[in-house]
Amino acid sequence: MEEPPSEIDGLILDGSGEEQMPSRRLSKRHAAFAGLFALAVVVFLYFGLPQIAGINETWDRIQDGDPKWLIACLLFELLSFGGYVWLFRGVFVRGSSRIGWSVSYQITMAGLVATRLFAAAGAGGAVLTAWALRRSGMPTRTVATRMIAQYVILYGVYMVTLVIAGVGLYVGAFSGSRVFALTMVPAIIGTVAIVLSLAFTLLPEQIDRKIEEWAQDSGKFGRAVAKLAKVPDAVAVGVREALIILRERDGAVVGAVAWWYFDIFTLWAAFHAFGDPPPFAVLVMAYFVGMFANLLPLPGGIGGVEGGMIGVLIAFGEPASLAIVAVLTYRAFSFWLPTIPGAIAYFHLRRTVQGWKAEGAGESATLYKVKSQSN
Repeated sequence: MEEPPSEIDGLILDGSGEEQMPSRRLSKRHAAFAGLFALAVVVFLYFGLPQIAGINETWDRIQDGDPKWLIACLLFELLSFGGYVWLFRGVFVRGSSRIGWSVSYQITMAGLVATRLFAAAGAGGAVLTAWALRRSGMPTRTVATRMIAQYVILYGVYMVTLVIAGVGLYVGAFSGSRVFALTMVPAIIGTVAIVLSLAFTLLPEQIDRKIEEWAQDSGKFGRAVAKLAKVPDAVAVGVREALIILRERDGAVVGAVAWWYFDIFTLWAAFHAFGDPPPFAVLVMAYFVGMFANLLPLPGGIGGVEGGMIGVLIAFGEPASLAIVAVLTYRAFSFWLPTIPGAIAYFHLRRTVQGWKAEGAGESATLYKVKSQSN
């Protein structure tokens, strides 16, 4: 009798152990609740919030938004997506005959849609990306290492920016508020994150295997410690891989910078469409602090990101009416724009993977250099 499919780490395995398209098994009730919740949040953000006293007049100005700056929003967001594809290729691909530019686009855009559907800092996109890379023939440990490296580079730019903008604002190097809570607190968080990430490189290589050998005769406690040791070891290998990629200067960091900063320029252009933007350092801080809301278990961070950005901008002294209109316009481009092309990319990716399955998985040796500890 054929074994029923099972779900492991977000991937569906059939009876032969082959990975199938990632799936979230949701009941109709849960799916309907999630859909209604997202709809209610969107309705409130775009129709309820602007009716707050004094804000509805500014919201009416959306019809008079400068078309040139709205077109600029579109162009900046497209460049941001391009940066994400560039980052993906810089981390995962070099000399691969399977993962060309077209497939890189399919994986990244489909991953963006999955990220929009499932929040928690992009977990949905990570699962789909890992699935596609495994089906391309890349070894599981290599996929895990490279994905950690990608996040280290991506959020490394995030944390370095928090430090530079926060300290710069506080000491007066950049124009804007010098309130400690809005400047130095995020800078301190960024510094701690950077230091902790680099600290992982101090761990001995393959520490998980060494602890596993020690734990063989240590009972249940030793086995539990051995399992936990796999996490810091995986992070350490990923951070080391990210540092190697940085030293090779293959453009991954440029892609990460483009992803974040062209998205910030979209917000900047949205402010220009309806009024005057705040100082750029203030805009950067509001953007990145607001992005912390992506950690909330909300579909794509809907509501949380908008509220976070608007709240920080108001705390920096920006007019509430302008902040709301600009942020909601920005989110209309950044959140909704990739939905249709991402969905199309998702179905193209399914066909691509089916083609790989027919060809067989014998080309993984052509992928970007894999060190012995990453295989």
